[in-house]
Parts: sequence; structure tokens; C-alpha cells
Amino acid sequence: MVKWKLICLIAVAFLLVTDEVKGKDNSLMYSDAGSWNTFSISYAFNKKLALLFTEELRLRENYSRLNLFYTNVGVEYKVNKYFKTSLVYRWIDKYLENDNFSFRHRLMWDATIKFPYKKYTISYRHRLQVEGRNLVTSESGFMPEWYSRNKVQLSYNITKKLGAYIDAEFRYQIHDPRSIESEGRWHRMRYQGGLDYEFTNKSKFGVYYLIQREWNVSAPENIYITGLEYSLSLKHTSKR
Repeated sequence: MVKWKLICLIAVAFLLVTDEVKGKDNSLMYSDAGSWNTFSISYAFNKKLALLFTEELRLRENYSRLNLFYTNVGVEYKVNKYFKTSLVYRWIDKYLENDNFSFRHRLMWDATIKFPYKKYTISYRHRLQVEGRNLVTSESGFMPEWYSRNKVQLSYNITKKLGAYIDAEFRYQIHDPRSIESEGRWHRMRYQGGLDYEFTNKSKFGVYYLIQREWNVSAPENIYITGLEYSLSLKHTSKR
């Protein structure tokens, strides 16, 4: 009974957040719906070090148009059961209105700390992100964008296989030569809620709903995303 009460509370809180965002004066904002679909693999060399790989496809304009593809390759190091860090490179193919692609390169350094308590876990992740775009075809291609992203998450183990979570992320613009109006400001937030189901000890499937809202930018957007995730966790086995 307690776990279902918690699920209801999470759902109500998330609906209130959704209503609060929609209730703002969005007359100058562009709103859209889309989907993010992710496949990821982690390969653990040992208990501390793992190789990360991710592919994602994003749709926009009410699920009718390609937004982007991206590929992540990186490494993760677990210092202990409370703290881990990772360094990831992302190749992005961004689909443009003129039916061409913008090629972007992103480097991300994450530091995550978590505090488990019984069936609950609260975690904080900081991401330092730098990105360049159209390095060869644009005069400003080598002018990097720098962002600080801060994410807090609360998760709950409903059963041994099923988990629920809610989180919020706030992005701060350190420097972006293409968006001077947001320089040195907070300008984007994301709210997300979802469920994860563990098929086996190696595979997991997740669904989520995400709201993104922008401010302090020249063309703010509100986007509403449904997401699907499938992940594999593999381990190195030594042969003797």
C-alpha cells in the first residue's frame, strides 16, 4: 500500500509541475512535442571501471520530423558506492530546416554522488559540457560553448525489478558565442518522471516523460518529450 501511495504522490507532483509550466505566459514561446529513443551498453572491466556506449534518436514537431542522432563513447569510474565520475565524447548529427545536417562534437565530464536509504536513493549529478559545431564548414566552428548542468533525482524501488524516479535539471550558460543574451545566466530547466523495469540482471527497459522550459533566451521553447530507453550491462569475465 505504501509503495502505491508513493507512486500516486509522484504522479500528482509531476502533474502539478506540468500544469505550473503550462500556466505561465507562453505567448512568446514555441511549444512542441517529441520523442527520445535510446539504446545504451555499459561494459565493466572490473568493479570500478566501465566503458560506455549510447545511441539516441530524437523526433520533433509532434513526432513528425527528425531532430537529431547522437553517439556517445566514454568511460566511467566508480570511486565507491556513493561517488562516480565519467568522461564522454558525443558525436551529434543535428537535422536542420534546410534538410542538411549540422555536425557537432561534445565533451562531457560528469560527477555523481548518491545517498541510498532503504528503498530510496537521492542523487546529484554535475555535468561540465563543452561543444563545438560545424568545425570545418563554419568560421565560428572552433568557438566552443560551455555549460554547467545540475541534476537532482529521487528514485524508489517499487519491487526488485521495477523502479520509479523523478528529477529536475537546471542548465547554466558559462559561455556561448552564439547566444550572448544568456551569457552567465540560468536559462533552461528540465523536469522528468519515469519507470525502469529490469528484465534480467543484464538488461533494463525504461519509459519517461520530460518537460523542458527555457528563459533568458531570444527564442524560448517549451518541449514535452516521451522517452523510451533500453540498456545492457555487460561484465568482463576472465578465462583461466
